[in-house]
This record gives sequence, C-alpha cells and structure tokens, in this order.
Amino acid sequence: MKYVIFIPDGSSDYPIDELDGMTPLMAADTPNIDKMAKAGFGGLTNNVPDAYTPGSDVANMSIFGFNPADYYTGRGPLEAGSMGIETTDKDVIFRCNTITQKDNHMDDFNAGHITSEEAEILMDSLNDYFNGKYDDFKGRFYSGVSYRHLFVYSCDSAEDAKLLADLKTMPPHDIAGENLDENTSGDRWDEKLPKFIKKIMWESGEVLENQEVNKKRVENGKKPANMVWLWGQGVTPTLPNFKDVYGLDAAVITGVDLLKGIGAFAGFDIIDVPGATGYFDTDYEAKGKYAIEALKNHDVVFVHIEAPDEAGHASDTAEKVRAIEQIDKHIVGPVLNSLKGQDFKAAILPDHPTPVSVGTHTRDDVPLIIYSSDKTGDECESFDEQSVLKGSLDKKEGYKLMSRLINDDF
Repeated sequence: MKYVIFIPDGSSDYPIDELDGMTPLMAADTPNIDKMAKAGFGGLTNNVPDAYTPGSDVANMSIFGFNPADYYTGRGPLEAGSMGIETTDKDVIFRCNTITQKDNHMDDFNAGHITSEEAEILMDSLNDYFNGKYDDFKGRFYSGVSYRHLFVYSCDSAEDAKLLADLKTMPPHDIAGENLDENTSGDRWDEKLPKFIKKIMWESGEVLENQEVNKKRVENGKKPANMVWLWGQGVTPTLPNFKDVYGLDAAVITGVDLLKGIGAFAGFDIIDVPGATGYFDTDYEAKGKYAIEALKNHDVVFVHIEAPDEAGHASDTAEKVRAIEQIDKHIVGPVLNSLKGQDFKAAILPDHPTPVSVGTHTRDDVPLIIYSSDKTGDECESFDEQSVLKGSLDKKEGYKLMSRLINDDF
C-alpha cells in the first residue's frame, strides 16, 4: 500500500467578493482534485490544538502524525533540524526573519522576498559585527532561504534557556504595520537575557542599514532588509522515528526548511527538488515528477506546497487561485495517474487557512479529502470549505490522519 498526502499550505479561505462570494478553492479549476473528492471521502479537520498559535510548525507536525502537545518546542528548533545545526539543552534556537522596518513599524515581514544570496551576505555581516563587538558573543546567525533564517543563542544554564524559550515572541507576519517596541514589551522582556535579545534585534538595524546589498535594493526600488526579527524560539525537540511509530518509510517534498526540519527529526528522507522555492515561482511540475519517483521506493510521501500560503499573506487572490490550479495540474493529477493499478490511499488538506482578507493564519477548521483505491467514496462534490460538509468523515484531531489512513478509519 502506498500513501500520498498533498498539503496545499494555507489554501483554505473565506468567501471573497472578488470571486463572487466563493473561496479560492471553490473558484479554482481543479479537475484532478475534484475527481479525487468525488471518489473519496470529505470532511473537516483541525491541525492546531487549542493551546497553540495556528502556525505551519504546529499544523504540519500534526499532519506528519505527531501530537504537538507531546513534541512541540518551537518553530526555530524544527528549522534547525533541516540545516544540521548541532545544539545542546542550553541552546535556544530562534527563527530569524530579515524584515523591513519603517519608523519602528513592521513594514514587510519578508523584506520584499529578498534573495537567499543577498540574505547570506547580510547574515555574515551580522556575525562579523557581533563577534567583533562583544567578547565571547554567545549567538550565531545561520542563513537559510530568502527571508527565513535562524539565530542560535547559547545560554549559561538550562534554566536560562528555559527563560528564553518561554519568552512570548510575535510572528512577524502577524504584526504587519504594528509598532515593534510594543511587540517586544511586557511578559519578561525587561529581564536581562530577553533585554539583550531585543538589543540584538535593534542593533542589527544599525548594521544592516548601510550594507551595500541594501543600498542596491533601495536603488532598484526594492525594500531593504534593514533589521532582523527573532521569534518562534525553543530548545531542540525529540521526535520519535516515523517508521518506529507507523511501520512505514516516509519522505517529504517541500521548499520550506521548517517542514524539512520536522521530517529530519522524524527520520524522513528529505527530497530536495531543484526549483522548489517555497514561493509563487516554485517549480510545480518538478515537485510532481519528484513525488512520483519518491513513491517508487517509499511507503509514504508528503508533498507540501507553500505558494497558496504566501499568496494569502500577500492578500493576492488571483495568485492564490493560480497556485491551487498549478498544484492540481502539475502535482495531484500526475501523481494520482502514476499510482493507477496500485493499492494506494491519498489525502489532501491545508495545514491551516491563510485568508487573503486577514493576511495571516487562522485557526478555523480545514477541508480534508481522503481517497482509497479499494473503497467507494461518499461522492463529495469537490475539495473546498463547503462541499466537504456533505461528506461522511468524522472530524478528528489532525495528528490522527496517518493512523486513520492506515487503519481505514474513514
């Protein structure tokens, strides 16, 4: 039996006037996904436990089959897993965005989608500066993809590490246009270590403002990456091995370090796809081809596509619809066709909604379709927020998806 799980990140939405009251999932032309829905089972699920912020970290950990309440320690540590960064229990790993700040406000949480090459130069400049200014500087910046980077701070004790790990930090995509000082105050921000972390963020602005990379960006009409924002921190988690839990070999295809990190901790094979950018320009066709190949020697393949989420953050309705259509044409259709004649099960679901009217994640339920080659479905008409309500799937916690597929619990 083969299993494939398609994750169109953030694709769920609210009705949009621009689409005559439809959501992007309703408006998109998706013949392959709709065929899967009509032959499968529809319903709702939720990948974010009540106590957690609706982030891709928590939500995708659920989809991968692990209860966040048991294993989640923060977003930064999960991304560190994909980069092979070795840490101890005294290290706190922060997600580090290159941002554009303007008049002490969050002007752009991704600095105009700065390139990875530009960002690497900026991360190196920060390491040079802080190591030169402070004797025995205990932090290090690690460059990632585009605006997504990491900062690791080594504490003197596990107690200090817990203090930093428990500090309330704000996802930058949740505070667009908001005052930065107001989002780094209260909740222990006045204590010594948190105050130093805040100092690093503000001092980074002094370093980055005059970097040649940013001067050229401004000259070319682009937003500068003139500050870093630290958030999503925690200590390294311990996930059980996926095969030990489910008895299956798994792989993940994604352009996002976060999901690669979760997969690495869980013992997945990480399939790197040329052209998988985690943005609108990702190579959908290549992702489909690599998924087909991965299914030849893996029991389970998770195929994650970030583009709908990015479109939601950008409040770009047309791009969100286009991304969903590309996923249908180049990924879902070819992958399902490649499995014809085999015993297989497939599921498609967003990790969370990212409504274009909100511009960030919400914790609403998301639509779920499960298809099985050896079952007759409930003839749910299509994969969208309303049509799945006609389906027969009981709503269950998101982290139970893998066990539901394996045990025919649908």
